[in-house]
Amino acid sequence: MANDTDPLPGEAFYEYTAVVEIATSPDGERVAFVATESEEAEDERRRSVFVAPTDGSEEPHRLTRASDAGSPAWSPDGSKLAITAAREQDVELAVEPPEDAEAEDENGDGGEGGNGGGDDGPEDQVWVFDLVRGGDARQITDRSEGVTGFDWGPDGERIVVAAPDPTDEEAAYRDRVDDDGPIEIERLQHKVNGSGWTDTVTAYLFVVDVESREATRLDRANDGEMGSRRPLAPAWSPDGDRIAFTAYLGENPDDTMALDLYTIRPDGTGRERLTDAERRLQAPTWSPDGERIAFVGGDPTNWYIPTEVFVADAGSGEDHSVSASLDRTVAWGGGPEWIDDDTLVAVLADEGNSSPVRLDADGDDPAWLAPWQGDDRAIRALDPSADGERAALVVSDPAAADVYALDVDAFDAADDPLDRVTTVNEGLLDEDQVPGFERVTWENGDGIEIEGLVYLPSGFDSDDPDPHPVVASVHGGPMSYDAPAFGFDFPYWTSRGYVVLRTNYRGSTSYGREFSERLRGTRGEKEVDDVVSGVDHLVDRGWVDDSRAFLTGFSYGGITTAATVTSTDRFSAAAAEHGVYDFHAAFGTDDNHNWHEDEFGLPWENPETYREISSLTDVGDVDTPLLVTAGERDWRCPPTQAEQLHVSVKKQGVDSKLVIYRDEHHDIGDPDRAIHRIEELAAWFDDHDPATE
Repeated sequence: MANDTDPLPGEAFYEYTAVVEIATSPDGERVAFVATESEEAEDERRRSVFVAPTDGSEEPHRLTRASDAGSPAWSPDGSKLAITAAREQDVELAVEPPEDAEAEDENGDGGEGGNGGGDDGPEDQVWVFDLVRGGDARQITDRSEGVTGFDWGPDGERIVVAAPDPTDEEAAYRDRVDDDGPIEIERLQHKVNGSGWTDTVTAYLFVVDVESREATRLDRANDGEMGSRRPLAPAWSPDGDRIAFTAYLGENPDDTMALDLYTIRPDGTGRERLTDAERRLQAPTWSPDGERIAFVGGDPTNWYIPTEVFVADAGSGEDHSVSASLDRTVAWGGGPEWIDDDTLVAVLADEGNSSPVRLDADGDDPAWLAPWQGDDRAIRALDPSADGERAALVVSDPAAADVYALDVDAFDAADDPLDRVTTVNEGLLDEDQVPGFERVTWENGDGIEIEGLVYLPSGFDSDDPDPHPVVASVHGGPMSYDAPAFGFDFPYWTSRGYVVLRTNYRGSTSYGREFSERLRGTRGEKEVDDVVSGVDHLVDRGWVDDSRAFLTGFSYGGITTAATVTSTDRFSAAAAEHGVYDFHAAFGTDDNHNWHEDEFGLPWENPETYREISSLTDVGDVDTPLLVTAGERDWRCPPTQAEQLHVSVKKQGVDSKLVIYRDEHHDIGDPDRAIHRIEELAAWFDDHDPATE
């Protein structure tokens, strides 16, 4: 195997940009988008907001730089853009800028400063850019605990925000904790990954006047819980009479994943519950005529069942699914959007891809769109304009992920109708560093067809007599899926001559309920078979070297990695990243007790089940050199899990290394640590590669 490609250096991650949010202007002529970038000098990943014309005629204009920003939302007339931002320097300045104040720098962020939304910095507030007058953004909210969501009122003069509002006693307790006082918790959900230790502070809705910043709390709109898992998600009706929000107002909200849909008047009266606590509900959005509300709903006790798009009558609450017949889950970021009073569009997960679908609000009669999409690119986000004429979307393939736009009536076009709006990673990769891409299928040990996405070195030749090493990289979830994607990891590996296999194992979504539920109630057998048989399939095709197979996975992928090395020595080396390996010990120390109980029961009632699903039970069978990583403050997959696995493997004389990322949660945030992670994996595999030993 000859590899003449220059390897993509780890330091190139500082140049890597990811588009994570989009918002199309009401007239469809502009799109605001959020891009995550690295600031090398500060060693931070920051979200920045840009605006660009949807016809691609001009380069995007940067609105923010020095602080973390996101959630762009256009005012109804399109003259203003609201965002959330945690801007440290501006918090120290007067909230109300002088009349006709000029921006302090051309990037609109008041100069240097800001901490990227870190744990000890300022909280997210709502800021508004006047795109007609120009100048810097104006701070609209000043909540001590920050805001968790907002929406414009239809008159453009008010916004509704969701924000925690501690009592005096709760605020005093928080101050004591900040001063290193004891943490005292009576709640069941005692911590949430990324948010920290929980308390009893309640989140409320506030109606805020944009000009005066005067806020009115809606006392009856609260869900009794703070943290990103249960956002109120306010949505203001087109006629201004009601605000929809999500909440669970029953007994012990910490012991359920259900959320209901409510509406309330802007003066805080007339709260009405529209659903019946049978779904985990999210992303409510009003029809243009205000008669109906669409939302995403799923089973709160069984996340393997595909989520669906529902439409509810805004008065009676009577609802029905408009996507059930497809047997496909709603893609992350692909929630429903109205294009007229009777029609919606959404992005659904379909056989290892994310694709747009048109939905009839009156019944379950969906139609797939975008025949021009192909099977090598995915629609990551979709947002139509308020007039239903134009739409922006994020399209990802192995070479790039960018913002595009099209006329809504061109979704059915045979030829590609997209206008490219951004080229955010232009110049990141040399031409010969862009991975090739193939979809492959094979039969697993049970005779079931499994699909995998394969990223190939540039110039890959299947007839090459010298096959490539392979990295089997396992996705998390497990209720997730791999679709064609542009990311940093894939070209990093392929530019070094590796083939990368991403297996959509049993339990993955996008292939229907039956396929996803095959994993329910089990761990460490079916998905292991699917991954291992996928590597065997690539060996049989002559693409990869049988003796140079490596394995890694993050989160549930880490769980699968550990389970795999307890059952086979198929791999030369493996890396289990941020996983759970003893489910009994994890119960109550992670933040997933509801999920574990719903799937496996309680550990003291079903101890044998918890033993069977834990890779530590069979850790004595591990012969594979194992790298184990964790975040020091990961409360989804606690670092103690990684410690247990490392010590257990090392005790047997098997080569093992433990890497703990200080102050990191479940995901790795700082660029230098992201670079360390990928380089550590590469070094581990290289050190245990039979071809280099």
